[in-house]
Amino acid sequence: MTSGALNNTADEIALRFVAARREQRALTEFPGKLPESLEAAYKVQDAAIKLWSDQIGGWKVGLIGGQFKIQHGNNRLVGPIFKSLIRTSASNVMNSIPVFVDGFGAIEAEFVFKIGKDAPADKFEWTNEEAASVVESLHAGVEIASSPLPTINDLGPTSVISDFGNNNGLIVGAPISNWQQRLGPSLTCSTEIDGKQVGTGTAASIPEGPLASLVFALCVGASRGFPLRAGQYVCTGAATGVHVIHQHQLALIKFDGIDEFKCEAVAVGTK
Repeated sequence: MTSGALNNTADEIALRFVAARREQRALTEFPGKLPESLEAAYKVQDAAIKLWSDQIGGWKVGLIGGQFKIQHGNNRLVGPIFKSLIRTSASNVMNSIPVFVDGFGAIEAEFVFKIGKDAPADKFEWTNEEAASVVESLHAGVEIASSPLPTINDLGPTSVISDFGNNNGLIVGAPISNWQQRLGPSLTCSTEIDGKQVGTGTAASIPEGPLASLVFALCVGASRGFPLRAGQYVCTGAATGVHVIHQHQLALIKFDGIDEFKCEAVAVGTK
């Protein structure tokens, strides 16, 4: 069936994405007409969240760059991270990175906020200082970016938003002490895949800094009826880049002086 033969309502697109995730199968093309605006894409995401049988445990904030940033007039997007896909990492343990075979898979070094208290549901504008006041802690972490759609990133932010922000899990590592005074170049990290370094970065690699990503999550969450809640996590962006990873590949993500993550990409559904 070609995309031209598909119905294109938000509910129908969401249903096809959710079915592909549940059935652990790849999609050969976007399942319908690609949403033209971020607002239309969030309608697909909202519909998919209602179909998914899990609670939201946090949110990933992704960056929008290049021509897509100019086209949509925004440099960030959000997607849900579900509770069953959030886990903590122990030292010297190999972490499984579930990726959709023949879909898209990537690994990202992330600075991750843990929310300490509920954000007001009716507060739609935040400053960095106000955002910091709801934070319990900042952690080293790894986002698992994976989707049944192999071209999800190539198609742009409306595609990414439509499929849960291209998220398939979060690994939370050690807390970062005195994080309020260290949100800059001193927080360094790197990513290796199969022994080869593929990216380096710092907290300053996130445009306007990690708190700007948290502000975005707070504002967009409240506007969509998803105010941040105590105990949720917020991934603030790929500090060393978005690094494609395939089944059986090994990755090592290091946060200097804080934590490191040994990871192996496995097929979604592998036990």
